[in-house]
Amino acid sequence: MNVDDRSLLELLKDLIRIDSVNPSLVPGGKGEGDIAQYLGRYFDGLGLEVRYQDLGDGRKNVVGILRGTGGGRTLMLNGHTDTVGLEGMTIDALEPAYRGGQVYGRGSLDMKGGLAAMVGAAEAVVRSGFRPKGDIILACVADEEFASLGTEAIVSEYRAHGAIVCEPTGLDMVVAHKGFAWVNVDVLGVAAHGSLPQEGVDAIVKAGKLLVALDDMARSTLSQKAHPLLGSPSVHASTISGGNELSTYPALCRVQIERRTIPGEDRQTVIGEMNALIDSLHLADPDFRARQDCFFYRSPFEVSLDEPLLRCVTGVCGRILGREPELIGTSAWLDSAVLSASGIPTVVFGPLGRGAHSAEESVDFGSVCDTARVLAQIIAEFSSNS
Repeated sequence: MNVDDRSLLELLKDLIRIDSVNPSLVPGGKGEGDIAQYLGRYFDGLGLEVRYQDLGDGRKNVVGILRGTGGGRTLMLNGHTDTVGLEGMTIDALEPAYRGGQVYGRGSLDMKGGLAAMVGAAEAVVRSGFRPKGDIILACVADEEFASLGTEAIVSEYRAHGAIVCEPTGLDMVVAHKGFAWVNVDVLGVAAHGSLPQEGVDAIVKAGKLLVALDDMARSTLSQKAHPLLGSPSVHASTISGGNELSTYPALCRVQIERRTIPGEDRQTVIGEMNALIDSLHLADPDFRARQDCFFYRSPFEVSLDEPLLRCVTGVCGRILGREPELIGTSAWLDSAVLSASGIPTVVFGPLGRGAHSAEESVDFGSVCDTARVLAQIIAEFSSNS
């Protein structure tokens, strides 16, 4: 499959020029509507079937489908169209620059480079005249940087025998990543005048005991667990707030906690840990009272090394890149977990770069081209088997 590097570079630049800042992260952010429309027109020009998923407030997924001839496996390529904010960047965030083999601009690495590679791969297949047996689904999704509304909408409507999330992996393959839980713990005190210590219970002081217990949990319990690619799970206090005024014992102190999980742990693991921690603190100090709420949860991800898609990616990389990808894990959470949880075997594979979310973000353009070439060949091989 012949990937047109020049066309791919122009596509990547065009994607960077489109402001697609996630409005859930940055109030007033442009959102994904414009980039979805651009990609929809591009897909239409390739002769793909084009569909949109409206997520509300002008936010959209766009899906391009290359229909197969029948009898093959359906392959999904997944990439997110949203970016983090532009403030604080030391380069022109929306005017891509190509120098020294790098393409600079917001989203160049995370993840418009991978997005361009997906589209470039499909374009190479179409231009070659090759028709896969199975369908190829290009899922360009919104909101990965916040709550993954886009991929949640995709799995509600589309199925596949395998999926590749084209996040930047340095041309290695992510086969596992951590999950996370966000927990509110409200430590309860008793409000009283500051001059009446016999009547008040200081919720902030009591919360100090919770913080010490969290540190002990991280050092003793969690450090004893380990995953071969991900290491140990973790817990930390993210924010703390409480009290109303200097002369009043605070009746409430809220500690917001993030618990990073590894495969084998789930939401109930976190809830059970928090309840046990609160119970132990109350047993040691009857004045310690608290309630917890695990208000947001995303599962960890791991794919079997026996999956046909994983073997296909490994083999294609070996032939095209001259080396098999290293099988790696990452502590960051990705949309791969949503796809996997829906029953779609998933791996993560994409280009190389630096500065994701930072003041100077760039993607190695040669690795974008390599990603596209690998993906084009995977389309040809994976989808042609039943």
